Amino acid sequence: MTSMPYKLSPDQLASRWPLAQVTQQLREARQDWRKRTGRSSEADRELPSPVVVQTFVTDLCGALFPMRLGPEDLRHACEEQYVALTLKQALDSLYEQARLELRYATRQARRDEGDVDTRAEHLVREFAEALPAMRRLLDSDVIAAYKGDPAARSVDEVLLCYPGVLAVIHHRIAHHLYCAGLPLLARIIAELAHSATGIDIHPGAQIGGSFFIDHGTGVVIGETAIIGERVRLYQAVTLGAKRFESDEQGQLLKGQPRHPIVEDDVVIYAGATILGRITIGAGSTIGGNVWITRSVPPGSSVTQASLQQECGRQSASDDA
Repeated sequence: MTSMPYKLSPDQLASRWPLAQVTQQLREARQDWRKRTGRSSEADRELPSPVVVQTFVTDLCGALFPMRLGPEDLRHACEEQYVALTLKQALDSLYEQARLELRYATRQARRDEGDVDTRAEHLVREFAEALPAMRRLLDSDVIAAYKGDPAARSVDEVLLCYPGVLAVIHHRIAHHLYCAGLPLLARIIAELAHSATGIDIHPGAQIGGSFFIDHGTGVVIGETAIIGERVRLYQAVTLGAKRFESDEQGQLLKGQPRHPIVEDDVVIYAGATILGRITIGAGSTIGGNVWITRSVPPGSSVTQASLQQECGRQSASDDA
């Protein structure tokens, strides 16, 4: 890759715009920020690059599904060679980005950086070894999407076209990295999917196999959500937090269990909002546009009408 010519001559900088003034003021703003946050102005790039991470994910998708998400001119005769070469490229890229994140994290924690390269290599090796199982898990998601949508004509259509499947592919990659201790890389991957699909899945969320998000736009799944096997969500579903715990100084506590647990074989229809560390029991159906803040027993069917009836009974009981 050719580097850009950052050292420009006066002629090249000549412009009708006040470049010198704005450049100086931006430098002062950067210096103020670095002074407030204790950053060094001498360090090279400190953080992973979203552009590089996007390329890594694209390459990895091609290696996982070469004849469907790989290059258009790929032929079966070259499939193995393509996968090997693309994997090498993707894993080399992941290693460099992992080194950046680990080095940044050690500096922030004021720890010794001596073992960063070894740790990054170990994490990437583990990631590579997890890819066959990840591919099989994604196969279950693709099949669930095909079986769960009567409009789907083939598993290939689902993989190529469905935003919910794209978001789940990103999540499976991001979740592994999140659990491996690379939360920043994981979050970048999650936000790439969010930008592309409108589906916001925090990489910390635990999601079982055969997971399907139909239509998808507006779905939000929080960091500590736990989702079982064969769960189906529709658009605009929120698995969110009801409240945020804080410490004695008023600072929000990080990582506290605050999102729902959704057990196996649950269907949640469009616009449903489920908040707090509650449990939606196995085999339940949650209707559209309902608001749930209490646990639901297995096998339940929750609709707006049933919630209104429950509220009416509760009101009558209170009046008595």
